[in-house]
Amino acid sequence: MARTKKQLNERQVPLFITKKNPKDAFRNIRNYLAGQFVGATRDDALLDEVLKCLFCKLLIERGEADDVDGVTDPFVLSKQLRSTFTIVRSEFTEIYPKDTEILLDPSSLLYVMGQLSFSIMDANTDPIGDAFEVFVGSESKGNSGQFFTPRSVTNLLVKALAPKPHETILDPACGAGGFLSSVCAYLEKQGVVPKDVSINLYGIDKDTYLAQLAKVHVALLTGGHPNIINGDSITFQNGHKNIRKYLPHEGVDVILTNPPFGVRIVSGTPDVLKTFDLAKKWIKNPKTGLLEPSDKVKSNVPPQVLFVERCLSLLKPGGRLGMVLPESILSNKSYRNVVEYLLRHSDIHAVMGMPETLFKTSGKGGTHTKTCLLVATKNGNKATNNGSTVFMAEAKWCGQDSRARVIPHNDLPIIAENYSNYKKNKLKASSNLGFTVDKEKILGGVLCPRYYDPQANEELNGLENTHSLLKFSDLLNEGVLKLTTGDEVGKLAYGTGSIPFIRTSDISNWEIKADPKHGVSTEIYNRLKKKQDVRPGDILMVKDGTYLIGTCAIISEADKEILYQSHLYNIRVNENRYGLDSYLLLAILSSTVVQKQIRSKQFTQDIIDSLGERIKELVLPIPKSKDSRERISNLVKEAVIKRVEARELAKEARECVAI
Repeated sequence: MARTKKQLNERQVPLFITKKNPKDAFRNIRNYLAGQFVGATRDDALLDEVLKCLFCKLLIERGEADDVDGVTDPFVLSKQLRSTFTIVRSEFTEIYPKDTEILLDPSSLLYVMGQLSFSIMDANTDPIGDAFEVFVGSESKGNSGQFFTPRSVTNLLVKALAPKPHETILDPACGAGGFLSSVCAYLEKQGVVPKDVSINLYGIDKDTYLAQLAKVHVALLTGGHPNIINGDSITFQNGHKNIRKYLPHEGVDVILTNPPFGVRIVSGTPDVLKTFDLAKKWIKNPKTGLLEPSDKVKSNVPPQVLFVERCLSLLKPGGRLGMVLPESILSNKSYRNVVEYLLRHSDIHAVMGMPETLFKTSGKGGTHTKTCLLVATKNGNKATNNGSTVFMAEAKWCGQDSRARVIPHNDLPIIAENYSNYKKNKLKASSNLGFTVDKEKILGGVLCPRYYDPQANEELNGLENTHSLLKFSDLLNEGVLKLTTGDEVGKLAYGTGSIPFIRTSDISNWEIKADPKHGVSTEIYNRLKKKQDVRPGDILMVKDGTYLIGTCAIISEADKEILYQSHLYNIRVNENRYGLDSYLLLAILSSTVVQKQIRSKQFTQDIIDSLGERIKELVLPIPKSKDSRERISNLVKEAVIKRVEARELAKEARECVAI
């Protein structure tokens, strides 16, 4: 029975709809169809059939088709739904050709419709996104650098950009339409009629299936006809057709996107690359000291780099950009030209760091790539000046762990609230979930939030009266410290002898725990020992890795005949006027105030993190009191001696067994 006009206006839910978690329902459907449905076993084929049912459900919710609530006969239900699907075909001809039919058998249809007991038109949820995540997920597209963007992230960026009803909105790497669906929900909450929302929505994806799925996604949420294009945003091609003509000629008002990322993905031919400034090698202008693009084009450029330039080119002057980017783009020296490009062509309003687990799913799926959310406005006559600061935040929790399990923590709503207060000049407290950085203090092309950790700076400032705050680089220049790194011997050298080869995993609790399986020959040791010049009192610190960066150990007399790998620093303390010795330095490097600095300074390099040359930026708090320095040094020395003694006793005990 069709609903009344009053019901439609009030967006009332049909009586047969009860509360159910859509994701759980889709998991049940997937498991059922995988075992029962004859004719298709691939998840994307199963999803196609479920989407047909969702379209029928949409017409029922809109009052344009007979309700199936209470129908228990599978054949009667099947007949009603197939009749409803003829209306779907006629209304959405760009999605379903006239010969398309529902392929599910009557029993499967009865089960599916029984599970779909939730409202598609509820702007607070995204059941189609849930269906895509369950049936297709991120694992099937990971090789091409495409990963499912969590709803909490798309909602945060949409809220940050606050699109208006009349504005044109584009996602040039739309995937299954996650960002566009969040825009739909946002605008519907602003009172915009659902069908009117889709008119100004544009999406592009080079994957034919995903482009079609995005079109279905938005159509189901709005009942309208979005402008979703199957094509390549980098080349502007779909076969031999130029897709640029399908977009607003003057540019769009808002871009929201999570472009594909990966250093191994080929993002364009040489002819395409030469049209991008960010595909060229950038060199420093000797007159201005600024980086500028040269005429030399790189052989391969990651797609996420080109998307930065493409997105800005597609915006109107004054248009707004919300973008997911790998943190490496905003922090690595090798991508400094990208930050320079952003600073010249846009006003950057916010950068929000996300947890490493954001795009990680169970097993081998997803990626540990750390990302940031960028909010900016394209420069131009209509660009607005948002002051001299950038809002930054660093989320620790974002709704799921590394196995994609939902956790009861989500920092993003707090970050969203803090950013809203920042825009109103009402941000008072400063924390990792919301702080400001003066634009003039943005150093070395680094835009990632953790680099400017406010808590690390606050702790340092609190020690000014009792400690000498000395920069690592100054101590190096003065000759107080000496810094070197190790060498790689190759896996074939492992096990060739008894000389310990120390790796990052061998550093723990101030001591070296050499793995005998990685011993090297005397020949290899003699070749490298002069270069490495390991001495008792030297400190080994982990410089590359993930969680171990900053872990330290001190070389004892028993450890001096070793080699160490290139992922470790060797730090030596020379005679100095600060009362600094190796034991005191070990305590300082391991202190909370320095470890927080190390966490903030490390950056992503390929698949691992690194502290790199940023160790020179560390500020070391050396106690001004001679008594304090001596006390700390003696405590560390005593602890180290006892650990070495315990280790040697254990070694002796093991050797005695065979005597």
